Amino acid sequence: MLTSATRANEADMDMDAKELQPIKLRYGIVGNCDALNYALDVALQVARTDLSVFITGESGVGKEVLPRIIHDNSLRHSRKYFAINCGSIPEGTIDSELFGHEKGAFTGAIGEHEGYFGAADGGTLFLDEVGELPMSTQARLLRVLENGEYIRVGSSEVRKTNVRVVAATNVNIQNAIRDGRFREDLFYRLNSIPIKMPPLRQRGDDILLLFKKFAMEIAAKYQMPERISLSPEAEEVMKRYKWPGNIRQLKNLTEQMSILMRDTRIVTPAILADYEIWPGNDDTGGLVRVSHRTADDHSYAQEREMLFQMITALHNEINDLRQRMSQQGHTTATHIDAKDADAVPMDAADVGAAPMAMPTSQTVATQHSAFSVPASQVIANTYPTQPDNTPYAEEYVEETLSIEDQEKRLIIKALERSRGRRKKAADELHISERTLYRKIKEYGLEDM
Repeated sequence: MLTSATRANEADMDMDAKELQPIKLRYGIVGNCDALNYALDVALQVARTDLSVFITGESGVGKEVLPRIIHDNSLRHSRKYFAINCGSIPEGTIDSELFGHEKGAFTGAIGEHEGYFGAADGGTLFLDEVGELPMSTQARLLRVLENGEYIRVGSSEVRKTNVRVVAATNVNIQNAIRDGRFREDLFYRLNSIPIKMPPLRQRGDDILLLFKKFAMEIAAKYQMPERISLSPEAEEVMKRYKWPGNIRQLKNLTEQMSILMRDTRIVTPAILADYEIWPGNDDTGGLVRVSHRTADDHSYAQEREMLFQMITALHNEINDLRQRMSQQGHTTATHIDAKDADAVPMDAADVGAAPMAMPTSQTVATQHSAFSVPASQVIANTYPTQPDNTPYAEEYVEETLSIEDQEKRLIIKALERSRGRRKKAADELHISERTLYRKIKEYGLEDM
């Protein structure tokens, strides 16, 4: 039996939901779960202040809508609003993009650049993926947040700005602080008002509402006679699935099924299984490829681990090459007199027995750019030079690959073994799927 206090709380929640409905309609927000309503309510309450807001949540949950709500409902709504993805700006130019630069500050700086903090003076700046900022840029950002002062790249003049900063990230900031990748004082400055966007798997019936919204939009966009719908059994599957890609994954799935389903427009559990959607499964395959790592899974040691694997693979290939050379019996020691034996640096058998000096994790971690070290240099520092009359010298040089080549080969092999499923390939390489996507683009492997 409900108490009077419980009824009062439920009445307050219903009232809050009704008050939030105009906001949801204005920004296209679908859902009524308590966690979502709370996040929207906090955003509206803090909007009329100048406090910094720090938004957290998994990739694909829709964090980008909150800064827009905060700006539009603030006293700064008539001023400029900029949304910046910090992870998409190269490290060498991010200071210039944020704080501006003077003419001639660096190669290519043919004129002055105001920067976002100058252009957004009096307005709002949304820094998405703030956890990806370099440490030097974090120090500059901290100064702006503390006293509104910044210096352009290549200048000594202190400038002032009045900018409201809203930041967001899907990185586990506590882990980043522990690993020395994010300044603790900057975190506390940004985290004046924390807001957490809930993952889709915690939003219950909102999943079905979002599915209907996306199905209607795709049917209207492509003038389909009928939109797809879920059977009662399929609805239960959708609500119990983990949705690692959150709203972005749900939208992609709905679009794919809307286009590809021809014989029927009723989605059943069997059809969902074809897209690897079933309770307890968070490994999407087929056409649905999304990020499967949450903020808690992020690790800054992933690329270093990948480097260790590449060095190990290089070590194994060199050992295989030495073993083939030894098996062929091409050694100068058997073709010279005993008196000349001391003149021979090392025969093939000795080469096969020479241990390889593998770098330690500390050595690799302190390299400024470990991927730029050519494999030939590693080999030259590890093994004695082969005699010029070795018939396999040409083959030896051809198989000496750079670290970049080794990395590319590892990625290709992992994609081949996973049949193009990038999530499985990323897991095999022990790197994040985001890092794998970046490497695939860097090496031109998008078609794999």
